[in-house]
Order: sequence, then structure tokens, then C-alpha cells
Amino acid sequence: MVATSKIQNKIASVAKDVLFAPVYLYQGRKIKRDTVRLPEPNGERHGSVQLDHASNESAAQNKPELHIMIVGDSAAAGVGSETQQEALVGKLIPILQQQPTINEQFAVLNWSLQATTGHTSFDILRRLYIMPAPNKPIDVMILSVGVNDTTSSVAVDKWQQQIKDIIAIAQRKFGVRELVFLSLPPMAQMPAIPAPLNNFVGAKSSILDGILQQICMAHKNVTYMATDFPRMIAEHSNGTPIDIKVMFASDGFHPSSLMYGYWAQQLSELIVELLDSSTH
Repeated sequence: MVATSKIQNKIASVAKDVLFAPVYLYQGRKIKRDTVRLPEPNGERHGSVQLDHASNESAAQNKPELHIMIVGDSAAAGVGSETQQEALVGKLIPILQQQPTINEQFAVLNWSLQATTGHTSFDILRRLYIMPAPNKPIDVMILSVGVNDTTSSVAVDKWQQQIKDIIAIAQRKFGVRELVFLSLPPMAQMPAIPAPLNNFVGAKSSILDGILQQICMAHKNVTYMATDFPRMIAEHSNGTPIDIKVMFASDGFHPSSLMYGYWAQQLSELIVELLDSSTH
């Protein structure tokens, strides 16, 4: 009976998508035509930060350098913010710089941003193949991927294989100690995507996100970070209802600077936890 019910639900879902296909097509074209194209923000895409070593300079000389690389799509690139200082990398590095654990373990924090608007998992994989191998292994690589795979209708098996290939090349070529994949955003809640298209896109992104989570769980030193939207809303609203639109930029599609800030805070906590666990 359970199997029959699942089959019936699947048939009903397929029938619904077929019925709404013309609507999806119309809405998709309208979004592409009407949505404001936000540029990638200006600002530095690599840097080196001297960490606070307290008063023991000789001990600081014996500490290693921390290498962090952010790779991915427009969200990684900071689209939705006017400058990189207001984007993910610009919010993340200062928070990491203040973490006692990082100051105790490392002398310098080196970071780089390798991200481009519109990049899919295939584009990111190709970028990692083309990039030269780093002089020193990357301690933490952060990856934002999946939104463009959702909108470009990538096949599930291709998505699965390309994520596995990204993990393989990151660990082999870049010597990544800890690889962090950011979860796909709640595409069904994006203000730029109207109903019923939002439900269709949201369902597909959830499928890709679920596969991403499973792959991360199956690989050592690979972590899936589920963005804690309820926490973001709760902390920002301070107990009063707010519109989720504040978490999105003016195009209703990319993160706002506010969301980048919360995202960076959650990510910094995870990075500290991963670095802590790898040294014990």
C-alpha cells in the first residue's frame, strides 16, 4: 500500500508539472527578461592578514599560516553587495581574525576568492582543473554551488558525479584539509521567483541539496553546512515578525549584505570547530 501510494503521488506530481509546464516556461522567461542583473562587487579577491600573537613573538614564528579559499558561484562572489567588504568574504575574514582559536594556532591568515556569476558545478570543476596548484595546501576550502545547476536543469547523475569530482580534485590537487559545501538556499522563498514556478524550482533545488548532503557525509573531511535561516530570522527580528525579503538583495534572488553577515558568522563557527577537531 505504501509503495502504491508513493507511485500515485509521483504520477500526480509529474502530471502537475506537465500541466503547469507552459506557466513555468512563461514565468522563467519573464524572470530572465525583467530581473535586474546585479554586478559582482568591487574589492580585493585575495589577501593576507597578520594575526594577533599576543606578546610571544618567538612562538609566533613557529606557527603555521592558515590558507582559506572560497570557490563557487555568484553568492560566493558576493553579488547582492556593493563591495566585497559587505559580501561573504569581506564579512568572514574579520570574524575569523578575531577568533582566539585561530590566533593561537596560526601566525597569518591567507585568503583567496575564486568565484564567478553563473557558474555551475561543471564550471567550478573546470576552474579547479585550470587553476595552478597552490604553493601550500589549502586548510579550508568553502564551496557555494547548486543554484545555477538548478536553473540550468542539470541531470541528477551529472550533479552527483561533478560534486564527487570537485571533492577529488580539491583534496588531490589543492591538498584541502577541510572542505565545506554550503547548502543550497531556499529557492522556493526567493522573492524573484513567483508561484507556481517557485515550488517547482524549490523542489528541484531540494533534490540537489539532498544529494549534496549525502555525498558530503560519505567523504572524509568534507562537511555540509545547512544554512540556519530560522536562526538568522530569530536573531534579526528580535522576537518580532519580519519579511524574509530582507535576507535578499534588490533583485530578489541573491543574498543581501545582511544575509552575508549571518552566513559568515555561522561559517566562522564551523571553521573554528573543524580546525579545533583536526588538531586534537
